[in-house]
Amino acid sequence: MFQPNSWTQRAVFFACITLFGGGLQSSPLTAEELRIEAAHKAMPGLSSVLQDQQAASIRAWQQAEEFAGLQQQVRLSGDQLWQAAKHQVTASSLDDRGLYWARLALTRYLRQQTLGFPLTDNQRLALIESLEHSSRGRLDLAYDKSIEKKILITGFDPFLLDTNIRQSNPSGVLALYLDGAIIEHNGLRAEINSMIFPVRYADFDAGEVESALAPYYALNDVHMVITISMGRTEFDLERFPGRRRSASAPDNLTILAGGSETQPVIPRLGREALQGPEFVQFSLPYAAMQRATGKYMINDRHQVTTLDGTFDADSLDQLRGATAVRGGGGGYLSNEISYRSIRLRNKLGSTIPTGHLHTPRMPDFDKAMLTAILAQVESMLRLSLTEI
Repeated sequence: MFQPNSWTQRAVFFACITLFGGGLQSSPLTAEELRIEAAHKAMPGLSSVLQDQQAASIRAWQQAEEFAGLQQQVRLSGDQLWQAAKHQVTASSLDDRGLYWARLALTRYLRQQTLGFPLTDNQRLALIESLEHSSRGRLDLAYDKSIEKKILITGFDPFLLDTNIRQSNPSGVLALYLDGAIIEHNGLRAEINSMIFPVRYADFDAGEVESALAPYYALNDVHMVITISMGRTEFDLERFPGRRRSASAPDNLTILAGGSETQPVIPRLGREALQGPEFVQFSLPYAAMQRATGKYMINDRHQVTTLDGTFDADSLDQLRGATAVRGGGGGYLSNEISYRSIRLRNKLGSTIPTGHLHTPRMPDFDKAMLTAILAQVESMLRLSLTEI
């Protein structure tokens, strides 16, 4: 049996134990972390994706001598993982799955492994939160002041993984590919920054969306905010997001929304129910965006579902007094991120155009499809520049 006899060998050895099974039990794994072995079996090549970055992170963590230094190093490791994933996506792969599964391998390590000094449960949770925050692009949101326009986009992790462990998410690919990109149209240039959100109800209830976006709305600090997720067969710009959850699909922790078509539930913001109207309306330059040519139709989607039925709404006035079942984005977290961002924009008196874009649904992973989606989204963003 291999016996690691140097500090470097030991660090890499423990990294491999964590990535491929084993480890010292310290706290229960999450449903997401429990899928890691199944993911590696289904996608054998995934084990090498970003593996060097994972091993380097663990080596750095093993050197820490106290909690503050370890937390700083974990935060740096998360940002380095984000940067490595961006490079991989833009260089050739167009694959967001490496980042998702590498992050989980590292959170599993932090949850289970011993480091150079004892950690309390709360300290482990704080480290995991630092890694989550930084590996989702939250430390990489600076704009070049010489650029005329600033655009902020958000994506999501892969989801419905118990149905298909190989699933990718075009919105995550878009976030990684376009982060830091400069686009131009009619003499106007814009810089795009992005972040990726988890598919977890608890994070939304804890105010993850509000904490990430509030600084931009409070200062009117960007020129457009577009939340993006994977949706149906075409591109849908969701005009009327709804307040409530009604989806039957679980999140990535296998948690259900708690609502249904007949009894939709209101999400939380902290300990309180999320306050706001039943429906809100987007403010995107939809007509300009619809001029982007490509493989897919781009729809200005008005459809909503209330307790009275499903129909195309003409205006918010038509929806007053109704109870939301499904907004334009449905009854799941893609609808909810849109509702929360628009609600926050309105509450803070911001004028930033804001709304949600559903991409075509991609089965599994399809690089040709992702290439077509990416080209058309870039065109939508370029054509919007003269309108924001």
